[in-house]
Amino acid sequence: MAHADIRAKLITLRDEIRRHDYLYYVKARPEISDSQYDRLFRELIELEQAHPELVTADSPSQRVGAPPLGELVKVFHKQPMLSLDSILDQSEVQAFDQRMKLELETQFVEYSAEPKFDGLSVELIYEDGIFTRGATRGDGNTGEDVTVNLRTIRSLPLHLQAQSHLPGHLVVRGEVYMRLDDFQALNRRITERGNDAFANPRNAASGSLRQLDSTITATRPLVVTCYEIMAASTPVPPTHWDELERLAQWGLPVPTRRRLCSSIDEVVAFHRETESMRDQLPYEIDGVVVKVNRRDWQSRLGMKSRSPRWAIAFKFPPRKETTIVQDIVVSVGRTGTLTPVALLKPVEVGGVTISKATLHNADEVARKDIRIGDTVKVERAGDVIPAIAERVPIQGEQRSTPFCMPDRCPICGSSVGREGAYFYCTGQLVCGAQLKGAIEHFVSKHALNIDGLGKKTVAQLVDEGLVRSLADLYRLTKADLVRLEGFADRSATLLLESIAASKTVSLERFLMGLGIRQVGQHIAKVLAREFESLEEIMSADRERFQQIREIGPEISESLAVYWSEPHNREIIAQLQQSGVQIAPGMARSDRRKSPLAGKIFVFTGGLDHYTRNGAQEAVETVGAHVSSSVSKRTSYLVVGRDPGSKLEQARTLGVRIITEQEFAALIRDGERSLS
Repeated sequence: MAHADIRAKLITLRDEIRRHDYLYYVKARPEISDSQYDRLFRELIELEQAHPELVTADSPSQRVGAPPLGELVKVFHKQPMLSLDSILDQSEVQAFDQRMKLELETQFVEYSAEPKFDGLSVELIYEDGIFTRGATRGDGNTGEDVTVNLRTIRSLPLHLQAQSHLPGHLVVRGEVYMRLDDFQALNRRITERGNDAFANPRNAASGSLRQLDSTITATRPLVVTCYEIMAASTPVPPTHWDELERLAQWGLPVPTRRRLCSSIDEVVAFHRETESMRDQLPYEIDGVVVKVNRRDWQSRLGMKSRSPRWAIAFKFPPRKETTIVQDIVVSVGRTGTLTPVALLKPVEVGGVTISKATLHNADEVARKDIRIGDTVKVERAGDVIPAIAERVPIQGEQRSTPFCMPDRCPICGSSVGREGAYFYCTGQLVCGAQLKGAIEHFVSKHALNIDGLGKKTVAQLVDEGLVRSLADLYRLTKADLVRLEGFADRSATLLLESIAASKTVSLERFLMGLGIRQVGQHIAKVLAREFESLEEIMSADRERFQQIREIGPEISESLAVYWSEPHNREIIAQLQQSGVQIAPGMARSDRRKSPLAGKIFVFTGGLDHYTRNGAQEAVETVGAHVSSSVSKRTSYLVVGRDPGSKLEQARTLGVRIITEQEFAALIRDGERSLS
């Protein structure tokens, strides 16, 4: 056979096998028998073995064959892979609908609803229709490269079906999971070999996808469903529903059970129907994902720090089982919070064996009247966190004495304080439980970002007495480190270099690292944007904090209490004496001189060059503020595409109306005045 004929034959075979893979794994409508498929595949393998120069990366034969990896490499996502806010009650989904209508200035919002798969979120990248890279979600910004393992999943096309709209560059988000019957069969095989079975399908999928040896992954029955175009080199469809249709046209598996809803009532009905058939579905789901259908409206609504404003996870009520409380102990968290934990007689709930459950706080224990020896109903809250739902009264039972929180920390013996419903250890950094957690948080990626200081190393440093405070990190020597298990000259040098590099840190990262109650990454950024320096933050009172748009009474109280404690100020002084330099905040000392200082901006319609979050940051940078409603105090109404009722309100009140281009010019002038 001529070389050109062999190439043509290979192309025909590959296309035919891909089509049958799609029909079998995606559409569940096979056209040929397994033996016929096997003959096609053997023919492909034999031709490729005879002509290895004609083997292509997207050939069906290339799903397995990469050598085992030494480790999973970290990769940055093209776009942040955000999580979803979760809700349980119908009233909450109604409130979400009202927020959408208010923000979009409309009475009608169309939603796309689809099942929330209980699996592992992944990023899939295609170049010219060929699968080139895949990664786990990780922390949302950085994941692990699992390309070779994803290639083993038969429902994932290595080569997209040719379409006129197929972009040269495409980034898709999907979920990898196991069907329930496949999961049971896998556990049966594992148990028969004398190994421990997986606790649930999600753990099985996660462990399988993160294998270093892709031949092991290939033996695991993983499937994938795609549900979002994260990026593309050509225009994306105007709605999420059209987006799913486009993905299906390209041969990617998409949710088959989904519904386009013209109102939130239809969303609730779809949620109710899906929950009623939950136990009959061939895969595990824990709710319904609800998304504003129009993509231009999604852009207008924008994002929060970790989740989109235009989508929610409408969860199902958690499953429950009955067991016995064998003991109640108290754990001490990183911030010193004391949490009562029930130790249970092991019970399986939704495929997971539960042996302990949180009791949240003392008030919750008293309200539910949970005692040692009680029979209780256990649930997986959100199908993830084990919790006790209620006590089950047993006729004639002899109950133990009521549970009481200790007045001394079970770790360090320090006195226990109370803040609302919560008890906490006052020992702060003299408490071993808090010190290790505080250091781990301080050196984490979003804080000081000290590479090489993992949980095990931190524990060694504290247990060996080398680190008794955060400042001690900056006094470590090579001689200290080489004493520890796992350290040699080179690794000790690298850690010391990483510690030294962290001595100059931004204000927002430093605030994040302190572990102040209720101050996470987003609030730390807000504070760094509002204040010029750490000293200015330390001098602020409750009232000053509450003037900030995104900080309410609880966070203001937490900040004020933190700075009122002398030992917290002493910790910061020690860090500064150890050489830690905190860069100024994003605010400018002369921001009040800006011509826009104190002005109030309101936005209506879609913007071409700003996200809503970006526009707000631009406004706040020049000392101005953003409001969601038009009033006599409004300085400017910025009008974008398809403006709503705010435009007419502004005209009635005589508010100055400007375009996006005029807004950008104002911001540039304001920034120049501060430079």
